[in-house]
Amino acid sequence: MARVRMTGKERREQLLDVSRSLFAEKGFEATSIEEIAHRASVSKPVVYEHFGGKEGIYAVVVDREMRRLMDQIADALDGGDHPRELLERAACALLGYIDSSTDGFRILVRDSPVASSGGTFSSLLNDIASQVEHILGVHFARRGYDRKLAALYAQALVGMVALTGQWWLEVRKPKKDEVAAHLVNLAWNGLSAMEHKPRLRSRS
Repeated sequence: MARVRMTGKERREQLLDVSRSLFAEKGFEATSIEEIAHRASVSKPVVYEHFGGKEGIYAVVVDREMRRLMDQIADALDGGDHPRELLERAACALLGYIDSSTDGFRILVRDSPVASSGGTFSSLLNDIASQVEHILGVHFARRGYDRKLAALYAQALVGMVALTGQWWLEVRKPKKDEVAAHLVNLAWNGLSAMEHKPRLRSRS
């Protein structure tokens, strides 16, 4: 039976799917063009024709994952206006991405050896923190806190959720919503009882 010939677009998508799995499993350095071609049942020149090399295909994979995660976070922050609800939505969105796009998250959290149009995972977290900073800034102003510190607290909150997400990726316990609830509990109750001018007691 003759094999059905793929269109150029179908072949490109197949190569991206194969490469995404390999990069998640082995990392960029340990993945070769030969292995990508073998798993896709094509010759190496076909991979070069579509992407120019391993760096090209890796950059596309990373860009796609960054857009997917950022879109989910943006959608989460678009609904509701209470800061706690927004914090819950953001935590659930990140953990939901990790749960549904495990391979993609594994690729993102590795140090990217290739410059991509979306930047790096740390730059993506900075983008998310910028959105959180705006929300916190409004909240701080209402409660009499220094609005200029919203950037610091936004980085702390986003970093906490991201690092917990990396840990949860491996252990998968407790359940996703429970992890999100604990994160929000720590973050929100900490924010609720914030001092206006905190001091280090060990330095007193």
